[in-house]
Amino acid sequence: MKVSYVLVYRRLLLVVFTLLFLLPLPIILGTKEAECAYTLFVVAVFWLTEALPLSVTALLPGLMFPLFGIMPSKEVASAYFKDFHLLLIGVICLATSIEKWNLHKRIALRMVMTVGVNPAWLTLGFMSSTAFLSMWLSNTSTAAMVMPIVEAVAQQIINAEAEVEATQMTYFSGSTNLGLETDESVNGHETNERKEKTKPVAGYRNEAGKISGKMELEKNSGTGNKYRTKKDHMMCKLMCLCIAYSSTIGGLTTITGTSTNLIFAEHFNMRYPDCHCINFGSWFIMSFPAAIIILLLSWIWLQWLFLGFNFKEMFQCDKTGTAKQKACAEVIKQEYQKLGPIRYQEIVTLVLFIVMAVLWFSRDPGFVPGWSALFSQYPGFATDSTVALLVGLLFFLIPAKRLTKTTPTGETVAFDYSPLITWKEFQSFMPWDIAILVGGGFALADGCEESGLSKWIGNKLSPLGSLPVWLIILISSLFVTSLTEVASNPATITLLLPILAPLAEAIHVNPLYILLPSTLCTSFAKDKNKLPMGKPKRKKN
Repeated sequence: MKVSYVLVYRRLLLVVFTLLFLLPLPIILGTKEAECAYTLFVVAVFWLTEALPLSVTALLPGLMFPLFGIMPSKEVASAYFKDFHLLLIGVICLATSIEKWNLHKRIALRMVMTVGVNPAWLTLGFMSSTAFLSMWLSNTSTAAMVMPIVEAVAQQIINAEAEVEATQMTYFSGSTNLGLETDESVNGHETNERKEKTKPVAGYRNEAGKISGKMELEKNSGTGNKYRTKKDHMMCKLMCLCIAYSSTIGGLTTITGTSTNLIFAEHFNMRYPDCHCINFGSWFIMSFPAAIIILLLSWIWLQWLFLGFNFKEMFQCDKTGTAKQKACAEVIKQEYQKLGPIRYQEIVTLVLFIVMAVLWFSRDPGFVPGWSALFSQYPGFATDSTVALLVGLLFFLIPAKRLTKTTPTGETVAFDYSPLITWKEFQSFMPWDIAILVGGGFALADGCEESGLSKWIGNKLSPLGSLPVWLIILISSLFVTSLTEVASNPATITLLLPILAPLAEAIHVNPLYILLPSTLCTSFAKDKNKLPMGKPKRKKN
């Protein structure tokens, strides 16, 4: 009974124990550094254990810093809303419109249709489209959007071969592709559980694969074995994991791709305001080649691991191929045809998306003056968030439908005005919890500077300067990798940036050498995309 009480109240007990156990630190030492360290340790423990919700824990600096006399309440409050949040708002406006008008599905299907229906190229097509979408949307939302298409294709391939073998290849052309409509087992039972779910998963969390484990979990359903052969099973695993891997890889390519990139960029620009080297264009130039290499290596590894390489099949001239490939091509074609011709709303969203990307790249490309030079009297005033807000506001202004209509009598009257997105739709997509979490990290960083804790940490870590730089980078990357196994990615990078930056300064190394690898390792380390999920219950007819 006592054990059960402990388990039930473990979070409350952990909160009380942590506060009391660390209390001697500010009481005995009594310095501002110790008081700030107490706050830092409490926040770190709560973030690692999730004794309190992450965003609630992020509010603790706003409570503890004024009480310890480290920072006034007004200054702490101002740290919770930075340029990062404005950039995030603009990006979420774009993501909301893309997902509302199904532009993401059209892009994904068109890219998959381009590469052909061979399993190897099909996998590469899915990975490329997922990575591209993940560059602009959150990793979780991207996986949620692409996974229904992958499920339909994989299920149709399995069903097609079963039908071909049953009918001796005499009636394949007349088969009905149910695609995303139903999920059939080999015993003929049907369920609507796998109908396409268009509701997106909001939030800039690096946890895309809470969706990716879905397909392979019904390996042995109550009606029998879902997979006819081991190869079918391996193919489904491959297609699941390729979405998980590529959504993470795509998120690394742009600053807006994942929250950890945004957190790093804002922290770096706050700590080193005179260094204007981190912006959308410079990040893309740095990370895009690496992302392409990682994507290709991941594709080769997954393909070899699950299906093996058959170069003869990969480079065959006949793109229609086997019955499986014909079924795959048919279901992809049908799903694309369901979208119909491209609509006005999709065109406007695509145009605004291109405008946003072009303005980001051309703001300050580095090798030539950008459009920010037009405002030379205000150097550094316009940032990437300026572009994001400009385009984001247009989504609330541009009408989604015609403003007038003609009545049966021939009279032209005003029609209902509705913008591309509404505030309610934006709110459903906006990850406010991440916004508060990041704000708490900025408040912690400011507190460490004001109290002198950052300088104290840097002095204590200065002996590491005798080590080679590559070894220090390796140690910091491994430490980040280990920590993200037990903590969320945003919490990890938010916690460690105020520590790693003073380390780089103490050993007289460019902070980018340590902060950039650590930030990228945060995204790769704990890839929740690939964690197995609990088996979902199947609906009964």
